Amino acid sequence: MERNNISREFKPFNELFSESLKSNWERPALSNLGGDTIHYKDLAARIAQLHIFFASCGLKRGDKVAICAKNQANWGVAFLATLTYGAVAVPILHEFKPANIRHLISHSEASILFVGDVIWEKMTEVDTGSVTVVSLVDFSVLQGNNSAASETAGNMAALFAERYPDGFGKNDVNYKPDEPEDLALINYTSGTSGFSKGVMIPYRALVSNIFFAKEVEPQMDNRSKVVAMLPSAHMYGMMFEFLFEIMIGAEVFFLRRLPSPKVLLSAMAEVKPSVIIAVPMIIEKIYKQILIPFISRGYMRLLLNLPVIDQVVQQNIQQKLIHSFGGNFNEVIIGGAPFNKEAESFLKRIKFPMTIGYGMTECAPIITYVPHDKTRLYSCGKPVAGMEVKIDSADPFNIPGEILVKGVNVCLGYYKNEAATEAAFRDGWFCTGDMGVIDADGYLYIKGRCKSMILGPSGQNIYPEEIENILNNMPYVVESLVIEDNDKLVALIFPDFEQVEEAGLDQRQLLEKLNENMKAANLELPQYCKISSVEVFPEEFEKTPKRSIKRYLYQRNTN
Repeated sequence: MERNNISREFKPFNELFSESLKSNWERPALSNLGGDTIHYKDLAARIAQLHIFFASCGLKRGDKVAICAKNQANWGVAFLATLTYGAVAVPILHEFKPANIRHLISHSEASILFVGDVIWEKMTEVDTGSVTVVSLVDFSVLQGNNSAASETAGNMAALFAERYPDGFGKNDVNYKPDEPEDLALINYTSGTSGFSKGVMIPYRALVSNIFFAKEVEPQMDNRSKVVAMLPSAHMYGMMFEFLFEIMIGAEVFFLRRLPSPKVLLSAMAEVKPSVIIAVPMIIEKIYKQILIPFISRGYMRLLLNLPVIDQVVQQNIQQKLIHSFGGNFNEVIIGGAPFNKEAESFLKRIKFPMTIGYGMTECAPIITYVPHDKTRLYSCGKPVAGMEVKIDSADPFNIPGEILVKGVNVCLGYYKNEAATEAAFRDGWFCTGDMGVIDADGYLYIKGRCKSMILGPSGQNIYPEEIENILNNMPYVVESLVIEDNDKLVALIFPDFEQVEEAGLDQRQLLEKLNENMKAANLELPQYCKISSVEVFPEEFEKTPKRSIKRYLYQRNTN
């Protein structure tokens, strides 16, 4: 099937990487924030050592190598060693449960598994079969029946010295070139539908995304620094917090802790990154926990409503926020999930250098983007070079339809799942499963997921994400989920228990406050979108690593 008829300049991934290694030989490459640093020459040497190990395992070009761990420098070493060897990387999100990890190892047919120590501790009772399990702490063999591999891992220093008796230098970096359609990695989705599919990403998609990043962030070079706070196994973090940076000789600092506002801002102050890649929840938490309390003070509300003075105040808030993020970045790029409209509107008002892009694993990941000075409120930008977007709607400017994409970034399909692959493509266009509209200038506006859309009583399309956006801005609400229950809309609310405690509310009073919120929200909604009731949900909703709620877990039977 012809799925991609758009050509774009292609340079082999391994050639780009080897050029970066040689050009930045003495510079720092991968750092564990607050820990050790691997320089580019050390990265090249560790990759060479792993190639010796791969050979002892009998690994061949095209064989699969799984990697499952929290963010850390050696994750990057293992990933790059796999691709430069000609094998296929299988990054597995560390949030997956042990049994699920075992299933993905089996489904991908991986013969080697690199694993973090915390993950391995949880997998001790899970049968990993004949897979050779390697520690990402020291690259020792934790489990496996291959005695040659275990012996090689235990004598790596001697074997490496024997292979390179004159020392390891730039001239020893020599990787076989890859072809555009060659399979580079299998990335298992973690979407809200509950079924993980192995997305087959070719080298052309990786290279195209790298070229895109070079074009839109031309100020970044080998002096740049980036904090990797998103899961490296997720395509968004992998591409724009790791691969792009390595290709330009920048330094990547892996944040190994949960990126709470306090932890994140501390890391930003230390590193002073050149660009910030984030998912909405991270920025929304900073907005709700830091900015809202500040701008809600009586005198601040007054100042923000005074002509002329409000401009000065807005600029002051903007500068303080920029400084809190390290003060050295060009822009904050947000993607991965819908962004809170109130937060977006305020940040746009104070001219904070922020832009919202749109992408998905199947496009490795970028689809639309514009720089922060070209953004339009509530839009996620325009199609990037090499990509086309169209809306499957009779009136794509006004009536939402499914977003279809075509271009060099699009995946090869789903691994060992021809039915899903065939269903995902329509006349050469990839069906994203997202609903949206597009304006006359090509700016895309996303309305919600096709599968989460609710059909109203008279056939109206209801997008629960838009209702949730209103609720999430209201007092005592951390997050919400709107579901259909017997043809009525019910709002599940996870309350801000810290705020509830400060206000001295008991359970009955909290429910009264949330019902007041519901009535206020209903005033902003059409009749067919009104919420019938609210329910207090006692814990945070389960999410994917990019912080989207797993909606399928909370659906109810409807008449």
